[in-house]
Amino acid sequence: MSHTLILGIGNTLLTDEGIGIHVTRYLEDLNPPSEAITYLDGGTLSFTLAADIEAADNLIVIDAAQLKAPAGTVQVFINESMDKFLGSTKRSVHEVGLLDLMDIARLTDTLPANRALVGIQPESIDWGDSPTSTVRNSMEQVAAEVNGLIQKWQQIPPPGSNQQENTGEKII
Repeated sequence: MSHTLILGIGNTLLTDEGIGIHVTRYLEDLNPPSEAITYLDGGTLSFTLAADIEAADNLIVIDAAQLKAPAGTVQVFINESMDKFLGSTKRSVHEVGLLDLMDIARLTDTLPANRALVGIQPESIDWGDSPTSTVRNSMEQVAAEVNGLIQKWQQIPPPGSNQQENTGEKII
C-alpha cells in the first residue's frame, strides 16, 4: 500500500493565506489519518519538511496560490504540471519555497512518484485568523479533489500497463 502525505501550507494569521492549513484540518476531521494517509500542517514551510516529503509515495500540497483567477477558484496541478507551476512562481511569502523542497527531493532521488498542488485563489491576505467566505466556500470542492487523487493513487496500475497518467492541470 502506498503512503500519501497531505501537506497544508500557509499562515493562518493572514486570512486566505492559511487556507491550506484549514483545508488539511477539515480533511483530517472527515478522514482520520491511517497507515496510508498522513496529514501535516506545514505552516510557512521549512527545510525540516524535506524528510516527510521524501518518505511519501504520494504528495498532495494544499495552498493559497496566485492563479490570476476569481477568488475561490481551485486549480489542481499534477506531477510535471505542478513542477512547471512552481517553477513559474517568482516569489513566496514562505520561509522556504515549495520548489526548494521539491528540488531537495529531486536531488536525493526521493521525489514522490505522484504529486499534486491544489491551489486556491485568495481574496484577501490581510490580518485575520480565518479565510474569507469566498475562499472558505471552496473547501468542500478542494476536499473532493484531494479525495479523488487519493483514491486514484491508491489504485495505481502496475508499471508497463497501457493506462496513461494525467499530468495536466485542472481548473474548477
